[in-house]
Amino acid sequence: MNFESVKKRFLPMTETAFYVLLCLLEERHGYAIMQEVERLTDGRMSLGAGTLYGTLGKMEKAGLIRTTKEEARRKYYRVTEWGENLIREEANRLKQLVTHAEIKEIL
Repeated sequence: MNFESVKKRFLPMTETAFYVLLCLLEERHGYAIMQEVERLTDGRMSLGAGTLYGTLGKMEKAGLIRTTKEEARRKYYRVTEWGENLIREEANRLKQLVTHAEIKEIL
């Protein structure tokens, strides 16, 4: 799989995917990801285990994240260069949406 095909598959990103990649700019295990997403969204988003681990599996298979270690039944993940590039592209897309909304004076 190449990066262009990954971009076509993941962009635009779901909110879940965006927050998972954002959290994995630092190494974290699954439960820590769930806690950080809830913290970042002020409790608006609460990821279930099935949603999180399904997303992690797809991202790992696509090369957006990698497993860094496993200890005490916990698997730790971190974003890859592809993942960093993808989240940067999505953040720029979202900035453009906000800019257009500001131009139209709806914000």
